[in-house]
Amino acid sequence: MQYGFILPGGDLSTLIELAPEAEDAGWDGVFYWDAICIEAAGLMYDPWIVLAAMATRTTRIRIGAVLTPLSRRRPWKVARETVTLDHLSNGRLILPVGLGALDDGGFAKVGEATERKVRAQLLDESLEILTGLWSGQPFSFQGQHYHVEEMTFLPPPVQSPRIPIWVVGVWPRMKSMQRALRYDGLLPNKMPDDGEITPADIQAMKTFIARERSSATPFDIVWEGETPGENHGQASDIVRPWAEAGATWWMETRWGTWSSSREQQVRTRIRQGPPRIQ
Repeated sequence: MQYGFILPGGDLSTLIELAPEAEDAGWDGVFYWDAICIEAAGLMYDPWIVLAAMATRTTRIRIGAVLTPLSRRRPWKVARETVTLDHLSNGRLILPVGLGALDDGGFAKVGEATERKVRAQLLDESLEILTGLWSGQPFSFQGQHYHVEEMTFLPPPVQSPRIPIWVVGVWPRMKSMQRALRYDGLLPNKMPDDGEITPADIQAMKTFIARERSSATPFDIVWEGETPGENHGQASDIVRPWAEAGATWWMETRWGTWSSSREQQVRTRIRQGPPRIQ
């Protein structure tokens, strides 16, 4: 099990300060998020610039944005941004992707596609383009939404065979889950009417992945939640069922409206270190 911390907000200097603090405290990853305008969220910044600053202040910890909605980003631009970040961090970038949350003004308020089917199509095409351009070989693409004449993107990423891609998979929707299997990690989700995800669901997903995935490359299952940093035994007990079910990353979260008190909660929890299983 590896342990990441998702930074929910804060002013820019605070975000940059917290990344090396997380590294010093023993966390394995520090993550921001990718949104254009969510009114209730308060201060928001471009994730690629935030992650670039984090990369220059750290040496070991993995970085990424949870998560990038590729349907509202041009995939060739994301390809260039991610390769640059991968080089800047010396191969520490992870790219989590999904359809995104429609309460982000970066969808309806600016005329981006909001229909779920269309966003899924855009996600699939974007992932093909990303991985094709990352190859460093001549690449072209003709899809329903995107058309790319032959191009060669250099340099390729530091990481091989590619920058790890984590994909949202909606259980037990097979089309969604099959998409995740083509890449390097699963961000588990369910439709609202299907209830909350349980460790039993994670176990079922792990079994499905072992049965259906043809590649032998590493594959992560990512789960998130909150643990009490002041009680390591209790924190360990919260994480253990998810690890035993098959999760490989625990993401510590403190979602909610950003304030000075929440900043202190986040800073304190980071300094307390990850909830490693005893």
